[in-house]
Amino acid sequence: MAQHFSLAACDVVGFDLDHTLCRYNLPESARLIYNSFAQFLVKEKGYDKELLTVTPEDWDFCCKGLALDLEDGNFIKLADNGTVLRASHGTKMLAPEVLAEEYGRKEWKHFTPDSGMACRSGKYYFYDNYFDLPGALLCARVVDSLTKNNGQKPFDFWKDIVAGIQHNYKMSAFKENCGIYFPEIKRDPGRYLHTCPESVKKWLRQLKNAGKILMLITSSHSDYCRLLCEYILGNDFEYLFDIVITNALKPGFFSHLPSQRPFRTLENDEEQEALPSLDKPGWYSQGNAVHLYELLKKMTGKPEPKVVYFGDSMHSDIFPACHYSNWETVLILEELRGDRDGKPEDSEPLEKKGKYEGLKAKPLNRLSKKWGSFFIDSVSRLENTEDSLIYTWSCKRISTYSTIAIPSIEAIAELPLDYKFTSFSSNNSKTAGYYPNPPLVLSNDGKLTTK
Repeated sequence: MAQHFSLAACDVVGFDLDHTLCRYNLPESARLIYNSFAQFLVKEKGYDKELLTVTPEDWDFCCKGLALDLEDGNFIKLADNGTVLRASHGTKMLAPEVLAEEYGRKEWKHFTPDSGMACRSGKYYFYDNYFDLPGALLCARVVDSLTKNNGQKPFDFWKDIVAGIQHNYKMSAFKENCGIYFPEIKRDPGRYLHTCPESVKKWLRQLKNAGKILMLITSSHSDYCRLLCEYILGNDFEYLFDIVITNALKPGFFSHLPSQRPFRTLENDEEQEALPSLDKPGWYSQGNAVHLYELLKKMTGKPEPKVVYFGDSMHSDIFPACHYSNWETVLILEELRGDRDGKPEDSEPLEKKGKYEGLKAKPLNRLSKKWGSFFIDSVSRLENTEDSLIYTWSCKRISTYSTIAIPSIEAIAELPLDYKFTSFSSNNSKTAGYYPNPPLVLSNDGKLTTK
C-alpha cells in the first residue's frame, strides 16, 4: 500500500450518500429512527409501552462497533485480538468479575482472525453506522424488558426488529408514505438534514472540472435519494454526477457475482428490465461493481482506472470496496468530529441552535461513558499494577481497510486536489491515515498494546 494518497491521482471519485455526502442532525435523526421502530414494536407486536419513553441519558448506551449476541441478549465490545473488552446484558453493564467468568481472555465464540468477518449473521449483529445505532439502544431495552418480565433465553425478538425494518424502510415506503421515518423526513427535512456547505459544492465542481468521473452509489431508493440530494445540493444535483446508482444493495454490490445483481433502468422511480452490461453513464438501480468497472474503463480509456470511494459504513462501504474491488477508500468517521473538545457546535450548525426545543440527547458521535472509546480500551493485567491500553476491533479495521479517515467531506473540501494525505499502511503507524488529526485517545500511540 502506498504511503501517500492524492485525489489528483484518481480517475473516478465515488460517494455514498447517507452520513457521507448527506450529513444528518444526529440527535434528531436518532430519535426519529428509534421512535419509528419502538412504535412498531409496541403497536404491532405488543411490546411494553415503556419502550416509547427515552431519556437523554439513555443515549449514552450507543457506541459504534458493538455486537449484539442474538442468542443471549448480550452486547459486546471487541478488542483487535477478538477478546471481549466490555459487555452488557441489555443496557446493564456486566461487572468485571462477571465479564471474566463469562468471556475470560479467550476469543469471542463468533470471532474469526480475519478482521473482515461478517458483520451480520443469524447469531449476531454488528452496529457500525448511525442508522443502526438507535436500534442498538432499542434492542438493549427490549432485552431489559424481556428479562424483567420472563427471564427469556434464548431471545427471539430479532424477527420483530426485521419486520420493523421492512415496515419502515421497504422500497415502496417512501412513495406510500408508510411507517414513521419517511413521512417525517418529507414533512420537515431541515430538522434532520444538514445542507452541504458551499465549500463542498465547489469542491465537487472542481473535481468534475478536473476531468474526474463522479459517482453516487447508495443503498437508498431513488425517490429518497432525490429528496436528500435536492435538499443538500440543490435541484441541479444530477449535473454533478456522471453515474448515480440507487438501491445498490451494498455490500452485495461489491461482493456478489454480476449475474446475481444486474443493473436496472428506472422509470418514475420504478425498476425496469435487467441490463446484461452497463454501456453508458446515467441513473441506474441495483447492479454490481464488476459491470460498473467495465464502464469506467470505457469512459476513461484506461485498462485500470483508479477509483476512490467515500463512505461511512465499514460493513457496507469501506471493507467491500477495498477487499473485493481494490478501490481506494475514504472513511467518513464522525467520531473524529465529536472527539476533539466536545463543543456543541461541532455537531450542530449555529442556525439550528434553539430551533428545536426539548431535552438534548448526546450526539451519537460523542464518547459513551458506558462503553468508553470507539478506538481503544483498557484491560487489567494481573502481572502489572497499571492497566494496558489495547486497540478495538473497530479501530483495527479502520487502519486495515481505509486509505484515510476524515470527520467529514467538509474537512478536506478546501484542500488542493493534489494534496498528499498520509495513508494507513503497513509502513506507517496506526494513526497515520487520520486527517486532520488522529483521535485524541490515540495520540499517545506508544502506550498501546496489540495482540
